[in-house]
Order: sequence, then structure tokens, then C-alpha cells
Amino acid sequence: MDRNKEEQNIKEFYDSVYYKEITHSVKVSSYQLRLAKKLGVVANDNVLDVACGTGEFLRACGVLGAKVSGVDLSDKAINSCKAVLPYGEFHSCSAERLPFENDSFDVVTCLGSLEHFINPVESLKEMVRVAKPTAKFVILVPNKDFLTRKLRLYSGTYQVDAKEEVRTLDEWNDLFISAGIVVNHRWKDLHVVSFSWILLNGWRSMLPRLFQALALCVWPLKWQYQVFHLASIKKF
Repeated sequence: MDRNKEEQNIKEFYDSVYYKEITHSVKVSSYQLRLAKKLGVVANDNVLDVACGTGEFLRACGVLGAKVSGVDLSDKAINSCKAVLPYGEFHSCSAERLPFENDSFDVVTCLGSLEHFINPVESLKEMVRVAKPTAKFVILVPNKDFLTRKLRLYSGTYQVDAKEEVRTLDEWNDLFISAGIVVNHRWKDLHVVSFSWILLNGWRSMLPRLFQALALCVWPLKWQYQVFHLASIKKF
């Protein structure tokens, strides 16, 4: 498929399906706030979230006094960000063409989205371009070796209808290196260890979701559903 056509199809999916209904909690997400603090975000840091969605992570960074920017392919998501974060800078565009100057950001994040990009390597290279030499990169990606997936009990998110390419942790690491960043630390994503996720689909699915949440707490990194990667620009 022609690249522009593919990008347009993905954009239409997110505008008409994924972001069909957008709601914001009055309170900033405690999960996102803990993540921002874990990453060491402080006042006046320039933070860029690539595929920022409706800006939940950037809201948490804003609470800590950071200067926030975001890009997303979805016009609806970006309009939502502009409404709740009027002091931020937001653009509806592909991650492969970031509208920022070189060496602009202290922290660059891409949280649960890289697997949906048409060209993840080129997107990462763009993130490197706009990042300061000392910038932190935090990338959250799904793991092809997720045990529940390997047991054929999980087949991916419904975003697979747009595009979804899942890799093993080793494959992700090779991809990061090819884009010019090196991983310094990895950790589990345990956002599912919450009553809101366990009860998301009602009481009928509560027990299997409870089992999955508890299993993720004890499973090793190689069996996790999603894994955070803290990275920096590769020194040559």
C-alpha cells in the first residue's frame, strides 16, 4: 500500500474509532504522575510525548512544572490536548516528521505507540534529532514473548485493525540501536494491577483479569505484556 494512503487509513481509524469518545478526568492520573516522577521530570524541563493521545502523561508533567509538547496523528486527540493543556505546544502529524528544532527536549517519551508506527526506526531517529544530547528517552512497547500471547490466550489490541507490529525484547533492542539510542534500564509495566483494569469488562471477566494482573507481578521481564525502556543517545 502507498505510504500516504496507509497513514491516512491509520489516521481515520484513530479519529473515528479509537478517539470516538474522549473524556477527561478532573484529577490528573496518579499512575501518570508516578511515572513522571520516576523519570525525574522537574520544573522547566522540556518534555515531548510522541503519539501523545489526549495528553494524560503530559498533564502529569505539567503539574510538575515542565514545559510540554506533543504530537499525534489524530486531529481529535490533538484538539483535546489543546483544550486541556493550553500552555503546551501540540501538532497533528506523523512521528517521522517532527515539527521541532534540533536539540530541543530534555525528555522524549513514546508510551505504548511505537508498535503502530509505519516506520518506527525513522520515527526514533526524529526523536533523537529533536532531543538534547543528554536527553532521557522513555519508550513503552509490547513484548512478543508475553506468556499469555504465547499460550494463544491473547491476540493483541483492537488497534491491530489499523497497524500493530509486536517484537521481542531483543528485537526492540536491536531496533533502538539502529536508530541511535541505547537502553540503560528496563522495567515492568504494571498499570493493570488496579481495580479499574480488573473490573473493566464487568464481573464475568474479573477472575481471569485478576489472575493476569497478579501473574504480571511475579513473571520475569521476558514474559511481561509491556516493558518500559529508559534510553539515551548512543555515544560514537
